[in-house]
Amino acid sequence: MFFFYNLNKMFFTFIIFFSTLISISSNSWLGCWIGLEINLLSFIPLISNSNNLLSSEASLKYFLTQSIASINFLFFILLNMMLMKYFEINNFFKIMINSSLLMKMGAAPFHWWFPNIIEGLSWFNNFMLMSWQKISPIILLSYYFNKNLLIIIIIMNAIIGAIGGLNQTSLRKLLAFSSINNLSWMLASIMISENLWMFYFLFYCMLISIMCFMFYMLNLIYINQLFFINFNYLIKLNFMMNLFSMGGLPPFIGFFPKWIIINFLLNNNFILINFILIMSSLIMLFFYIRITYSALMFNYLKLKWINYIIKNKMSYLLNIISMISILGMIMSTFFFM
Repeated sequence: MFFFYNLNKMFFTFIIFFSTLISISSNSWLGCWIGLEINLLSFIPLISNSNNLLSSEASLKYFLTQSIASINFLFFILLNMMLMKYFEINNFFKIMINSSLLMKMGAAPFHWWFPNIIEGLSWFNNFMLMSWQKISPIILLSYYFNKNLLIIIIIMNAIIGAIGGLNQTSLRKLLAFSSINNLSWMLASIMISENLWMFYFLFYCMLISIMCFMFYMLNLIYINQLFFINFNYLIKLNFMMNLFSMGGLPPFIGFFPKWIIINFLLNNNFILINFILIMSSLIMLFFYIRITYSALMFNYLKLKWINYIIKNKMSYLLNIISMISILGMIMSTFFFM
């Protein structure tokens, strides 16, 4: 049944939104934990599907990993409250609480569950996992983080996200490693200010929603389907523009938030982090270019068993959405005039 007509799924989606608000607006760590747990228990019915073995497996893996992270989070909160009243500064407890939150959002080196789970989910659930499910852990991390640990995690996310995507053939796993790489930019922005993170996160959500929507509409799962499909070239150009925008190539809108984060990092003397983030973005752009170059250059005959019918209205919608990527940078320059 289609998502919007499924009342159960709508109910659990609303609970996900409210549980995030509970978590980020709570004035105690126990309230934050309760918000995270409600979020977990409402997301599992969304992703589980008894007719699909992959999604059932993904929901079980997600439950186990998130439960381990939640148990660690609760254990170290209670231990900190018992041993040190009023949450005094203690680096060990900071590192342990941060680690459980990083595991919840799928940050490296706790990322091992993230690509495997994304492989078994639908495109809508992928979008939810890569965007909304990151809000609570990142905001809780901003309240109480160890700066040195966060710098190491940012560097690891940037490198693993860039290198992990090089040998992927699945579009879902490609977006998963892209999400890990983008997480390094988010963590770098949250280290400076929450407003900067919010600014980057809104742009990231817009781009990832466009990509998930395009893959869903065209029923794409693997990279080689981009070569086989005899699309009109406008749709292939749309793919190219949106992928380049996600990679952060200058004329496109995706470069705008990265450019601002680079400036803030330079102002705060984070030269090494800046260098690694820029280098990792170049690697990301390399495999995006490799995909789009092949898709544009190869033109297979239309195969009988691959038949894609795209409604005119949907193709117009995809074209309009994709124009935001290329025109957005031009519009964004007005902010600095």
